[in-house]
Amino acid sequence: MRLHLRGWTRAVVTITGILFLLGMTLPTAGIAQDDVDALQKKLDQMTREMEAVRKKIDEMEKKSQEKEEAIDEIDDRLNKAELHTATDKLSFGVELRTRGDSLHYTDIQMAPAALTNMFFADYPAGFNGATLAQAQAAMAAMAAGGMIPPTEKYDADNDIILTNKFRLNMFAKVSDELSFTGRLAAYKVFGDSTEVKVNQGSLGDVTLDGNTSSLPHGDTIRLERAYFNYKFDLGPVPTNFSLGRRPSTEGPPLEYQNYSLEGGSPLATIINWQFDGASYTMGLEDLTGIPGAAFKLCYGVGFEGDWGNTYALNAQQPDVDDVHMFGFIADLFNNGSTSAVLNYAHAWDITDGFTGLSVMPFIVSKSGDQYFFTPNSGGYISRLQPSTEIGDWDALSLLLRTNLSERFDKDIDLFLSGSWSHTSPSRTSTNPYYELMGMGLLNSNGELESRDGYMVYLGAVFPMPWRGRFGVEYNYGTKYWFNFTGAEDSLVGSKLAVRGHVYEAYWHQPIYKEYFFATLGGRYYDYEYSGSGNPLGKPVKIDDLTSLNALTPVIDEVWDVYLSLTLRY
Repeated sequence: MRLHLRGWTRAVVTITGILFLLGMTLPTAGIAQDDVDALQKKLDQMTREMEAVRKKIDEMEKKSQEKEEAIDEIDDRLNKAELHTATDKLSFGVELRTRGDSLHYTDIQMAPAALTNMFFADYPAGFNGATLAQAQAAMAAMAAGGMIPPTEKYDADNDIILTNKFRLNMFAKVSDELSFTGRLAAYKVFGDSTEVKVNQGSLGDVTLDGNTSSLPHGDTIRLERAYFNYKFDLGPVPTNFSLGRRPSTEGPPLEYQNYSLEGGSPLATIINWQFDGASYTMGLEDLTGIPGAAFKLCYGVGFEGDWGNTYALNAQQPDVDDVHMFGFIADLFNNGSTSAVLNYAHAWDITDGFTGLSVMPFIVSKSGDQYFFTPNSGGYISRLQPSTEIGDWDALSLLLRTNLSERFDKDIDLFLSGSWSHTSPSRTSTNPYYELMGMGLLNSNGELESRDGYMVYLGAVFPMPWRGRFGVEYNYGTKYWFNFTGAEDSLVGSKLAVRGHVYEAYWHQPIYKEYFFATLGGRYYDYEYSGSGNPLGKPVKIDDLTSLNALTPVIDEVWDVYLSLTLRY
C-alpha cells in the first residue's frame, strides 16, 4: 500500500515540473504581464493542492501502517491459537454442584427389639445355632400362633444435609473417525469421607462398582466413564464402535430435572448403573428416510465372578459365574423437536448381590447346617459378595418426547414413558440370611415364580420469567416392578425404582448465562410395597408388613426438599 501511494506522489511531482519548465521556455516577449500573474496564481494554487495531497497521502500511509501492525498482531494470535490447538490433545470441562437437602421420613417400620434379639439368643429360645429346618419351623409356628409382634413405627428427619458433587469431563478428538471421552468424579457429604455406609436394607447402602461416582462416597476421585468411539461407514450406513466404561448413567429423560443435555445412552427408566462394556451403533436415517433413525447394540458386564472373590481360583469351578447384559437402543424417530426411543435389556444369571463394602447391623454365618448371628456392635466394615445365581431379567421401555415451540410457539417440553420388567427365578439364594428367609428373585419362602412389573413416567417443563424453567414429574411402579437404577442421584433412593408413587416439581433459574444456575425443588415418595430397587424377596404391601418383613427399616413416605447451585463450564 505504501509503494502504491509513493508512486502517485512521484507522478504528481513530475507533471508539475514539466508544466513549470514549459512555462519558463515560453517567449517572454509574447506574454503579457497579466498572463504571467495568472500563471503565477495557478502555480500557487497547484502548490497548495499538492501540499494537501501530500498530507492526505501521509495520513493514508499512517493508517496503512496501523492496519499492517494490527494484521501482524492478529496473525500472531492465530499462530498461537493454532499452536495451542495442535499441542493440546485433551480438552476439559468442569462441573461443581453444591446442594442442600431437607429429608423427612414418615411412618418408618421396623421389627421391635423383642424379635431382633431372638436372632442372637441360642436355640430353642432363639434362632442362633438353629438349622434351616428348625429356624423356619419356629417362624411358621410364631406366625400361626399370632406371636410375631407388630412393627414399630417412627419418623425421622434430617433437616439439612449438604453435598458437593464434582466432575471433570475429558474429550480428545484424534481425527474425524476416532475420539475419546472420559469423566472423573467425586461426590461427598459435608463432614463425611468414610466412603462406607451402615446397611439399612438398600443397595444404595453398599459401595458398589455400579454407584461409586453417582452416590456420596467420600472425597475420593473415581473413574465414572472412559471410552473411545471409532466411526466408519459401511456403504451408506455410518457406524460407530465404542468400548470402555460406559456412559450408562443419567440417560433420558433425566436431562429435564438435571437441566442438561442427555447424560447417557440407556433410558434411565430401566438402567441407571455404572458398568463396563461395548456398543455398536448404526445410523439408519439416510437408508430409511426416517429422521434420526438409529440402532445401537449394547453389551455390559455386571459382575466378574473369577476375580477377587473367595471362590475365585478355587480347585472347583466358582459358585457364581460372570453376569452379562445385552440389549439394544432403537431411535425410532427424531426430528429435533419430537423423538421416540425404544430400549430393551436382558441379563443372564443375575446374582443375589454385588461385590461391595458396607457396615452390616449384624453378621450371619453358617457352620455345617447351623446358622449363627453376631451383632456388629463395633461397626466393622464387611466385604460383601454374591453367593448365588438367582435368575434372568428382561426389561423394555418406550420413551416419547416433544417440544411445542414449532406448533404452538410455546417452549414447553413433554415426555411420557412406559416400561415393563420380567423376572425368571432359577433358585433360592444360598446367602445364609436370604436362605433363612427363603428369598430368591422377587420371591420368598422358597417360591420360584416369574413376575411381571410395570412403570409409567411422565412430565412437563414450562418456560418461566427470568429465563427460568419449571418442571413437574410423576412416576408409578407396580408390585413386581424391578429395574437397575441404583446409581440414580438421590439421597433417598432411586425414584424410578419405587413400587408406588413419586411426585416431583423443580424450578431451574439461570444466574450467569447457561454456566451458573440454581435449582429449587421438592420430591414426595409414597411407597406401596417393600423392597423397591431390590431383587431379593417378595414385595409386601406396606400396610401388611410383619416384623419378619422389617428386620431392616421399611420406608412408607418421604419428603425431600432441595436447593442447589451448579457451575457447569
